[in-house]
Amino acid sequence: MTRTLLAAQPIQHARILGVGGVRGEDVVVNDEVVGPINSSDEWIRQRTGIISRRRAKAETTVADMAEAAARAAMDQAGITGADVDAVIISTVTWFEQTPSLAAVVADRLGATPAAAYDISAACAGYAYGIAQADALVRAGTARHVVVIGVEKMSEFIDPTDRSISFLLGDGAGAAVVGPSDTPGIGRTVWGSDGSSAAMIGQTHSWLDYRTGDGEVAWPTLRQEGPSVYKWAVFQMTPVAKQAIEAAGLEPEDIDVFLPHQANMRIIDHMVKYLGLREDVVVGRDIAETGNTSAASIPLATERLLREGQAKSGDVALQIGFGAGLVYAAQVVLLP
Repeated sequence: MTRTLLAAQPIQHARILGVGGVRGEDVVVNDEVVGPINSSDEWIRQRTGIISRRRAKAETTVADMAEAAARAAMDQAGITGADVDAVIISTVTWFEQTPSLAAVVADRLGATPAAAYDISAACAGYAYGIAQADALVRAGTARHVVVIGVEKMSEFIDPTDRSISFLLGDGAGAAVVGPSDTPGIGRTVWGSDGSSAAMIGQTHSWLDYRTGDGEVAWPTLRQEGPSVYKWAVFQMTPVAKQAIEAAGLEPEDIDVFLPHQANMRIIDHMVKYLGLREDVVVGRDIAETGNTSAASIPLATERLLREGQAKSGDVALQIGFGAGLVYAAQVVLLP
């Protein structure tokens, strides 16, 4: 006897229905971090564009920030936990191998029994999550997906490290992806290059961490700054162009540019090389929040919408890139 499986009923389109974000409670200005790296406020501003960064209090956890950001996005989308079918969280600062942070946060949101899982794609993690949420919704596997990028980078830095420590901040950004009558998320252009993985990463493995006699230091982040800069400017700009083309658009069609908030000079170079309109709105949340890795794109989005610099329906190009090396870009309509 031939048996036919009943397949999920796909829908044609998905879009972002709401965004939310929270930043670390403490404002840390450059003068507070320059001592250990023998630097200055002027040097940091010129090299990175950062004026201050936000860092969370000791008692604030990544779960706390993820929950708060998700609730804000869900409120904007007009849904409750009961409407959520999946929760995807990108983070590299949840220090428990299991259970997943997503499962913990889904329970806090009242989303049980939603599917829940973490992804590890560093600064590209939010864009990776949007790609997966888009696919889940259009495949008919989920109707509403909460995507969260969250990091507490302050627990993962060596204050004396001159390559990356002064860049990093804490925060969480979230989006709700759901069904749409018209296209709201373009095709994602993504990839990786593990041959260059050593350019950004931990100082050493957690297996090397010891306490007591013969203690090995807590692992922290470091990067090869000049190499990362060149990779971001010269190899990620073509990826962003491919994402525009994949959406069937031209650079002049982009209203808002939302790059990973890695370095203001990288952002400026990408704007120039992409040939975007002179009046394009550019996410520059790094100036006051710092580099929050997976949280940086949704936080930049949240700020532009909250401050009225961008509006619902604007065509936005977002691109994340970082440790791995991994990257992802897509064109979306703002909620």
